[in-house]
Amino acid sequence: MGQDVFYITTPIYYPNDVPHIGHAYTSVAADFLARYHRLRGEEVLFLTGTDEHGLNIQRRAEAAGIDPQAWVDEMAPRWKEVWAGLDIAYDDYIRTTEPRHEKAVQRLLTAVHENGRDDIYLGTYEGLYCVSCEAYYTEDELVDGMCPIHGRPVERMVEENYFFRLSAYADRLLEHYETHPKAVQPETRRNEVLSLIRGGLQDFSISRTNFRWGIPLPWDPNHVCYVWFDALTNYITAAGYGTDEERFARVWPADVHLIGKDILRFHAVYWPAMLMAGGVEPPDQVWAHGFLTVGGQKMSKTNATGIHPFELTEHFGVDSYRYYFMREIQFGQDGSFSWESMVDRHNADLANGLGNLASRILAMLGSSFDGVVPEPGAEGVEDDLPALIADVARRYDEHMSELALSQGLAAVWEVVGRANGYLVERQPWNVAKDEARRGELAAILYASAETLRILAILIGPIMPGAAQRLWEQLGIEQPLEAQRLPSAAAWGGLPPGTKTAKGDALFPRLDS
Repeated sequence: MGQDVFYITTPIYYPNDVPHIGHAYTSVAADFLARYHRLRGEEVLFLTGTDEHGLNIQRRAEAAGIDPQAWVDEMAPRWKEVWAGLDIAYDDYIRTTEPRHEKAVQRLLTAVHENGRDDIYLGTYEGLYCVSCEAYYTEDELVDGMCPIHGRPVERMVEENYFFRLSAYADRLLEHYETHPKAVQPETRRNEVLSLIRGGLQDFSISRTNFRWGIPLPWDPNHVCYVWFDALTNYITAAGYGTDEERFARVWPADVHLIGKDILRFHAVYWPAMLMAGGVEPPDQVWAHGFLTVGGQKMSKTNATGIHPFELTEHFGVDSYRYYFMREIQFGQDGSFSWESMVDRHNADLANGLGNLASRILAMLGSSFDGVVPEPGAEGVEDDLPALIADVARRYDEHMSELALSQGLAAVWEVVGRANGYLVERQPWNVAKDEARRGELAAILYASAETLRILAILIGPIMPGAAQRLWEQLGIEQPLEAQRLPSAAAWGGLPPGTKTAKGDALFPRLDS
C-alpha cells in the first residue's frame, strides 16, 4: 500500500468523444478494486479524469467553431454522466485544465530542468506524427504506412522542441524493475517493458511550438508542455504534489496505475524515468490489461465498434453489466464481448444462480416463519457452508490483492453454487410439511439466510446496487456500507428475529 492510503488510478481519458465500453472496462475494474479495499476498512483514493490539452483537442474545437476550453467543458460532463450511470464511485476527478494541475506540471518540469543533469535540452525534431496518439512513430512501426493504433495516416513534422533525456535512465529503470518485480504486471507486460528498455531508449520531445493549447514551460513560455509531462503528472497532482506536501507523503506512491496495454510504454518507461529525474518515487505498480474486442476488432470509435455502455445497461442493468466484464474476461488478457455471451452469463450466474437462490430462501422464510429469521438450531445442519465461505473469503482476498478479478468472482460463485446444491440436498420444502421437523427447517433456513447475508457483502464491490437490494430484503439493521472484511464474513452474524421480505427478483431472466 502507498503510504497510508490505497491509491488507485485509471488513465485520464481523452475527451475527444464520449466513452465506449473499452474505457468503461478499465473504470469498472478500478471501481471494483477501490470498493473492495474500502470494504477491508482501508482509506482509498480512487482517481479518474480527462486529459484535455493538445493539438487533437485544438483541432476538434476549431472544427466545431468553439475555443478548446469550451470544447472540453462540454465534454467532461458527458464522461461524468457515464461514470455515474455505471456506479463508478471515484474520490477525485481530475481535469488537466485545472489550476492545481498546471501548478504540479510546472513544478515537476522545473525540478527536472534544474536537477543539474541536463535531463531537458533543446533540439530539432523531425518525425512521423499521429495526431490521435499524440506520438511520433518510426517508419518500421507503421502498419501499411498508417498509425499502428488508429490505422490513420501520419503527418511529417519538423520543429524545435525541448527533449527529455530518457536514454540516460535505462540502467536505473532496469535496476528499479529488478528490485521491484511486481512493479509491472501481468508478467507478459513486465517482459515487454524489460525488452523495450534493453533494446535502447530514445529521448522524447516534451514541448511544442506549433499549437498553444497547453501548459507553458516555466523557463520558455514560447513552448507549451507536450503530452507526457502534462498527462502523466495528473497522478501526482491529485496526490497533492506541489500543493499539499503532507497529503502527498501520505498518498504517494500510487498502489496501482490501471491502464490498457496500448499505453504501457508511457506508464512503465517514460513515467518512472520522469519521476526519478524530478526526485519523486515511481509508482508501486502499473497493471496493464488486455484489449476488449468486438467481432475480433479492438474496441474503438474509428472502426465503429465503440459501443456506448448505456446501450447495454438499459437491457442488462448496471450490476449485470459490471459483473459480466469482470467475470467473463480474465483480467490482463484480451477478451471479446458478444451480446450472446452477456445474455448467457446473466441468466446462468445471476438470474438462475444468485437471483434464484435469494428468491427461494426468502420465499420459504416468508411461508414458514412469516419472514422472521429463526434461531440457528443444532450445529452441523449447515453442512460445509461455513467452512467453504471462510475458505472463499480468504481466496477472494488473495485474488483481489493480485488483481485476479475474474478468479475472485469465480470463488464467490462457488458459494452460490454450493448454497443452491445445499437446498436441493436438504429439501426444506419437504421438511416444512412435517411439523415434527420444525427445528430442522429453522436450522436449514437460518444457514441459507446467513449465506445470503455474506454473499451480499462479498458482491458489494462488483454489484453495489444488487447487494443493497438483497441487504434490504434481508432486513438487516446495520447498514451494508458499515460492514468490514474479514469480520463481516464470519459465520453467524445474522441476528435471529430479523424481519426479511421477498422483494422483486434481483435479476430477471433475459431472452436472447
